[in-house]
Amino acid sequence: MTPPIKVLLVDDQALLRSAFRVLVDSEADMEVVGEAADGAQAVELARSTRADVVLMDIRMPGTDGLAATRMISADPELADVRVVMLTTFEVDEYVVQSLRAGASGFLGKGAEPDELLNAIRIAAGGEALLSPAATKGLIATFLAQGGSSGGAGPGAAEYSARLDALTGREREVLVLVAGGHSNDEIAERLVVSPLTVKTHVNRAMAKLGARDRAQLVVIAYESGLVRPRVE
Repeated sequence: MTPPIKVLLVDDQALLRSAFRVLVDSEADMEVVGEAADGAQAVELARSTRADVVLMDIRMPGTDGLAATRMISADPELADVRVVMLTTFEVDEYVVQSLRAGASGFLGKGAEPDELLNAIRIAAGGEALLSPAATKGLIATFLAQGGSSGGAGPGAAEYSARLDALTGREREVLVLVAGGHSNDEIAERLVVSPLTVKTHVNRAMAKLGARDRAQLVVIAYESGLVRPRVE
């Protein structure tokens, strides 16, 4: 039997954490393994609970969700932890900052219960969760406005150099991933199997040092491989 997905809840509002706990614990394939009211506590609990997915509020007093996500992403021992950022407003500069910090995606706090549960499953499976209401245009728009990535990670020049290690097909797949297409959609476009697409995606992630699919999207834009379209 597959073990349940271990979920860590991080929000400074106790009432919201309680609601999330009831929802998550009602599912047979997941369980809440801890709650934190700030980012510093979230990092500690991520280490001690070995959570699979962290539902992380962006705005919190003290250490906010952005800083906590950077710390989790920078810890090699937490390489398998996936962070889903929770935001009140999906159109938010913090969304792109959180992806740059290492989050696997984001979800609005007004999402339906099924969307939240699906987000946990998607993140646990290593896929990018770029909110259905915002997937295709938001990331490109804000990366175009946001300037450099700021942290200690590779910059545009280094990412561009890493792109040279990709095969032509891997670059083609990366462009389609950055366009918000699923593996099935990419497979249909390239007339290959979804498994083949997944292999190309995994190889591109390894060569580019990306934690997951969301990071591939960021790298594709940061490196200049994909240019945002101005509507």
